Amino acid sequence: MTQTISIGSTQLIDLLKVKMDRELELFENDGLKVDLEENPAGKFTFLAFRVSYNGVSSGTLEEAENTFKHYLADTISDIILNHWENILLKDIIRENYYYYSTDEKDLIYRYALQHINKDGHNYRNTLYWLRRKGWILHKVLDFLRNHNRIVIEGFIRFRLKEYTSELKEAADRAVDDFLIEREYQEFIRLLKYFVDIQEPKIDSVHVLIRDDCVFKLFDGDKRPVKSDYLEGYIIDLVDNEINYEDLLVSALISIAPLEITLHYQHKNSPGMPPLDTIRDVFTNRVKECPGCKLCTPAH
Repeated sequence: MTQTISIGSTQLIDLLKVKMDRELELFENDGLKVDLEENPAGKFTFLAFRVSYNGVSSGTLEEAENTFKHYLADTISDIILNHWENILLKDIIRENYYYYSTDEKDLIYRYALQHINKDGHNYRNTLYWLRRKGWILHKVLDFLRNHNRIVIEGFIRFRLKEYTSELKEAADRAVDDFLIEREYQEFIRLLKYFVDIQEPKIDSVHVLIRDDCVFKLFDGDKRPVKSDYLEGYIIDLVDNEINYEDLLVSALISIAPLEITLHYQHKNSPGMPPLDTIRDVFTNRVKECPGCKLCTPAH
């Protein structure tokens, strides 16, 4: 007795074929014979797997078919997550955010990938990825238990609506990220303009970031910056501390130094948002101290 299971798609059919070819020999060792036939049908290509039982093992044809369908479902779910997902995201962005330029849509796409993969660099090992993989696998396997013919595009559209909704949500969040980043870049350009149009009040400024995330400013001789350089941004900075991010950035823009040296007393200080802003505004004027007396907790 022979059972035929067909899979059709307009894309990635060769990838599916390669993945399945690798395991067909293993199925034969388990008493399951699988013959593969490729059939074009318009823009679709169908892979027809003819499954038969050769009687080598003690199992039944039904058990062998279930084993094959489970592997097939695992392969399909893996291809959906690792390959179709990229196609779906790009389609969603192209259809819903067509008014953005190609470069802007590419950036939105990269943001969306970060959201859908929860920012994991090796996201295949994350519980979130495994949960999505398990959910799609269950859906595919449930479908194959009752049908011997599956079209990937139709299955995704009608059987994975929750999954595609998740992708749309990731795209929407990516657009929000893109708009925030664009506003930030416009803000940085404005701050750079303010810096460029004024004469430096001090050639060199040292910014001390203490272990309690409090900032202090020193001049080139590593003496506290005088308050009259700041024109009202800080009433008295001689021995006072700056613990507001925007105040630090505003103070440095007011001084417009030719060189800024960052000193850290805390191991997490280099990644603080205000320091990123300082680097973006002052670019090549900024350097980091490799270690000095100013960096010690005594200051």
